Amino acid sequence: MAPERAADPIDPSVTLLRSLRRVAQAIDVRSREIARLTGLTLPQLIVLQAVRSLGEVTTVQVSREAAMSAPTVVAVLDKLEAKGLVERYRSTRDRRIVHARLTGAGEEALSTAPDLLQPGFMAAFRALPEEDRQSLADAISRIAVLMAPTGEAVSSATR
Repeated sequence: MAPERAADPIDPSVTLLRSLRRVAQAIDVRSREIARLTGLTLPQLIVLQAVRSLGEVTTVQVSREAAMSAPTVVAVLDKLEAKGLVERYRSTRDRRIVHARLTGAGEEALSTAPDLLQPGFMAAFRALPEEDRQSLADAISRIAVLMAPTGEAVSSATR
């Protein structure tokens, strides 16, 4: 018989990659469910939510709120405008500035849209002790910074 040996410690980077893959897969599955139920993509719902929370807003403001690039937000707003969920108009003070606002149909779409995360996630998250919720939020935020496509993100995350 071979002598028993202690289990090799699992490399934390392997655990992290597996966990990130599971999160990405869960988001992808939920995104497809939402698209099937609403006819809207996850980015479209996120942009709608940003417009609702900010009011009559510029693309740059939506971009910051939704954590998407400005060109992506413009493309999403194009699709939402074509569906009649938002309307865009030029500023009366500066014609270069374009604002967006929800239409009645946009308000209705948001009021009937399902939660962006899997059912029960927020309830389970809220049931955690405050310290655990904060720790998880901080860890995910740090991961997002580490995964950002700029070199600056890595240096700011390691401070």
